Order: sequence, then C-alpha cells, then structure tokens
Amino acid sequence: MLDVRRLRLLHDLSRLGTIAAVAQAHTYTPSAVSQQLSALERETGVALLERSGRRVTLTAAGRVLVAHAETVLSALEQATAALAAVGTGLTGPLRIGAFPTAVRTLLPATLVELGRHPGLELTVTELDPVAVPDALRERRLDVGLLHDYDVVPIEPDPALDTVPLLDETVFLAVPDAAGVEASPGGGGPLDPVRGAAWIVASPGTLCHTVTLQVCRAAGFTPRVRHRADDFTAVLALVAAGQGVSLVPRLAAVQPPAGVRLVALPTRRRTRIAFRRGAADHPAVAAFVTAIRAATEEFLAR
Repeated sequence: MLDVRRLRLLHDLSRLGTIAAVAQAHTYTPSAVSQQLSALERETGVALLERSGRRVTLTAAGRVLVAHAETVLSALEQATAALAAVGTGLTGPLRIGAFPTAVRTLLPATLVELGRHPGLELTVTELDPVAVPDALRERRLDVGLLHDYDVVPIEPDPALDTVPLLDETVFLAVPDAAGVEASPGGGGPLDPVRGAAWIVASPGTLCHTVTLQVCRAAGFTPRVRHRADDFTAVLALVAAGQGVSLVPRLAAVQPPAGVRLVALPTRRRTRIAFRRGAADHPAVAAFVTAIRAATEEFLAR
C-alpha cells in the first residue's frame, strides 16, 4: 500500500522542481523529504528519481506515478467532501484567498452570509491570484479567486477545479482633462495616450503583463512613470495627473474626482478555484453560492 503523504511529496516535486522547494512548501527539512521519497521508492520497488549531484529528476516510472497521484488526491478530496456532507450543519475551517479588490468589494457580504453558520471558522487571506494555485495545492487555502484576461489567458491547473464568477470590463483611466476619445480615423481609444506617462503594476504581476500586451496590440510600448499594485493608489495618481492606467470594473466602481474611464474591449475573467474533487464539500459549495450572490448584488448597486 502506497503512503498518500509520500505520494503528495512526489507530486509536489514534479511541480516545484527541487527537494528544497518541496521541503519549504511542507515545512519539512530537505533531508526529511529525501527520506520520505526514498521510502516511497522502496514501497513501489522501482526507481522514481534520478540523482545527479544536487539535481533530482523523475524517472519514467516516477512520471507515471505522478499522473496517478493526481487521481488519488482528487479521490481523497471527494471522500472528504462526502464525509462532510453527511454531517449536521456547516462546521470546520474555510480558508479563503482573494485579490485586494475582491476583498474590498465582494468578500464582506459573502462573509456576512457565511456567518449564519457559526460552526464555520472563516479566514481570509489577501493574495495575488498567481499565488492562489500553490496555496490551494499546499492546503493553505480551501477556496480562492483566480483571474485572467482575454488578452493573456492562463492554462487550467490540472490539480484544481474552477467555476466562473465574474466577467468584467477593463477601463483606461485618464485624468479628466486629458480629453481621450476614440480616434476618428478608425484608431482605438489608446491612440491619444501613446505618448502619455503610464502607471503600471510591478513587473512579474499579471496586471503588468496585461498592460504591456494591450499597449503592444495598439502598436506602442507604454512609457512607465509610476509603479503601483493597489488600484486605489493607481486611481489617486491618475486623478493627480500623473499618468494613465488600466483598471478593471471592480476597482473602478467609485473613481475619485478628476478621473475619467474609457471602456476597452479587454475583459478580466474571475473564477472560484478549489482542489479537484472538493466541489461537493458543503463549505466550498456554500462559499460558491454566497460569493455569487454577493457579486450579483454588488454589480446591481
């Protein structure tokens, strides 16, 4: 019988690439991870890893076992969900990860609704969406919000299931005096800001990549003046005449005075994510229902 904990370590090694990274994700020492993986090799009777100095790669047998580990881990999530469903009421921890604008706009009403179940232990962590998949796989979260953009789609994660939550407009935010309009010559709304100063997110973030992609599609590279990741700060800088920026609808519901919003064809798509097999867990299902209702109510207002 194969040890599930060791299977999870092997699965994470295939994803993270190094024993040190697996050890950090599980708060083990690298030596302990190596010992557990060696024990898994003894259980299977075949070599799962190839070691060359400090580097470790999966053998063909290791890759086969990793593929089956996906199925095993998903089945365990289904079993956990089924057991929770036969209980009385919603109880236990529900750890939620969400990006800042969702925490500010959608989570408050969601938490109020879930608070009707006093047995639920609710915890919210503000996270960039790019960090949510790892947090879910490593069981630091139970549900999380992911997003991508139509101009920068993200491949589905095989370890996660998702359901759609929101498809929103992306706006070009400009100082009110900028006079940005669609070009009468057939150009798009970005034509008047080709030479403008831009306020962009930090390099390596999805928002930064999206801004570069949108501008390149319009035929220019943005001239970056300021970098800010919080959309409230971004809009304040735009209002102060410090540049222009891209802002999704959730962040632009109440822009400050001095900011004008120009709708772009670009869309941001938000999805609710959880570990594969956990869709029927009562707490996960309750979260999905509550945040969908909160989203509809917020947008209606």
